[in-house]
Amino acid sequence: MEFNLTKVTRDTRKLNDIASVIYDKAWLKNAENFDLYYMYRGLEEKDGLRYDITITPAKMLGQEFVKTKGHYHAGAWQEAYIVLNGKAIYLMQKIGKDGNIEDVYAVKAIAGNVVIIPPFYGHVTINPSKTEELKMANWVSKDCKSDYSLFEKQNGACYFYLDNDVWQKNLNYQNTPELRFESPDKLLPEDLSFLKNN
Repeated sequence: MEFNLTKVTRDTRKLNDIASVIYDKAWLKNAENFDLYYMYRGLEEKDGLRYDITITPAKMLGQEFVKTKGHYHAGAWQEAYIVLNGKAIYLMQKIGKDGNIEDVYAVKAIAGNVVIIPPFYGHVTINPSKTEELKMANWVSKDCKSDYSLFEKQNGACYFYLDNDVWQKNLNYQNTPELRFESPDKLLPEDLSFLKNN
């Protein structure tokens, strides 16, 4: 699908909007409030699903690669992401009944790859490039609501992705499992009805 995004109203996420989840607090103290990424929501709607595009220019947040704020879904909603241009890392984490992270994994994806967010997993998207813009799309239920509070409370996800391919544990979490990696899917499922189930 092609859209002329210059004619679409966008939501802009700025640095101050995600200050609570930034790793490099020393850098943050003197950083100006600049644009981080742009969200074009509801470009298409079909069978109760919404199609969005997010564009994340290449930037460094001090020692950390630019990322989305991160959220959980309020319920068992799933979401399907498609990388349109550039590269992405999707970091996903699940909290157990004891309040600790019971599972955390990352998926490295390139243009054409698909990543499905499983039920009950919080997720952050990272643009791991210093030069290339990330453009991605997603399909999600129109009824799905995002909850940012757990990421805000813990000052980010349980891992930060830093320069030189370093994964740094977030010390605000206890007993964080070792990070594992999964492969992306090659194709978007033809039947997306599973995204409508909560």
